[in-house]
Amino acid sequence: MGIKLIAVDIDGTLLNPQNVLTTATITAIQAATAAGLKVVLCTGRPLSGVQPYLDALGLHGDDQYAITYNGGLVQTVAGRVLLSHPLAYADYVDLEAFARKARVHFHVVTPHHLYTANRNISRYTIKESQLVHLPLRFREATAMDPHLLMPTAVFIDEVAKIDALQLPPALANRFYAVRTDPHFIEVMSPQTSKGNALRELAAHLGFTLADVMAVGDQDNDLTMITAAGLGVAMGNANDRVKAAANVTTLTNAADGVAAAIYKYALNPDLA
Repeated sequence: MGIKLIAVDIDGTLLNPQNVLTTATITAIQAATAAGLKVVLCTGRPLSGVQPYLDALGLHGDDQYAITYNGGLVQTVAGRVLLSHPLAYADYVDLEAFARKARVHFHVVTPHHLYTANRNISRYTIKESQLVHLPLRFREATAMDPHLLMPTAVFIDEVAKIDALQLPPALANRFYAVRTDPHFIEVMSPQTSKGNALRELAAHLGFTLADVMAVGDQDNDLTMITAAGLGVAMGNANDRVKAAANVTTLTNAADGVAAAIYKYALNPDLA
C-alpha cells in the first residue's frame, strides 16, 4: 500500500519562518514525485499565490493538482478547475453588509482579482494582494458582477478588531469561517474545507484516504489532518493540530516537511 498522495499546507509548513522554500524541502518533494507520488499544495491562497512554489518544485501540467482557497477550488496546476464550492453573490452582499456594520475591513478573492468595497483600503488587504499576486480593485457591493467566481471572503483588520469579531448566528450557521492569520478570518461555503477537498481529490484520483498523508500547522489544516490516513503536525503547529495528528514532525525551521516525506512516505519501513 503506502502513501500515494501528500497534501502540504504552505504558510508555516512548506515555507520556513522566513517564508522561504528551502533546498532540502524542494529535494524531498522532487524525490517523492520522482517515486510516483502526488504532492498537492493545500492553501488558503489562490493559484496565483501558489505558482512560484509550483515552479520551484517542478509541478506543472494537468496531471498535478492544487487545493486552493482553503478547499474552495480543486484545480490542476495548469488552472483547470475540477471541483468548486464558491460563495453566491447573495452571500457576498450579506457578508459585506455585516462588515460595514461591524466596522471591519472586508474583501473577496476571485481567481483574477481581489475586490474590496472599502474606500479606505486596509493595509492588510494591500499586503494580501501583493502576497497572492492578484490585482486589487475597489468596487461598491452594488457594482460587483454577480456572476464572479468567489471562493472565499475575508474579514481583515487589526488583531484587536478580529479578536472581537463575532459573526451573528444567522451567518455563523450559514458559512464555514476559520481564522487563518491573526489579522483575518476567512469565510467560505459550508461545503468548503481542506479536508473535504482532499476527500474529493483522492476519490477523483482513485485513491483511498488511507493512501493520503497531510501535513499542516494551523486550524484551517485540521480537517485535512483528520481526513488523511496519516495526519502529520508540524513541530511548530498549534496544540489543536498536534492533538489531532497521528504524528508530529520537525518544525518548519528544521525542514519538517522534508523529514516527514522521507520518514513516512519514502521510507515507511524505517518509521
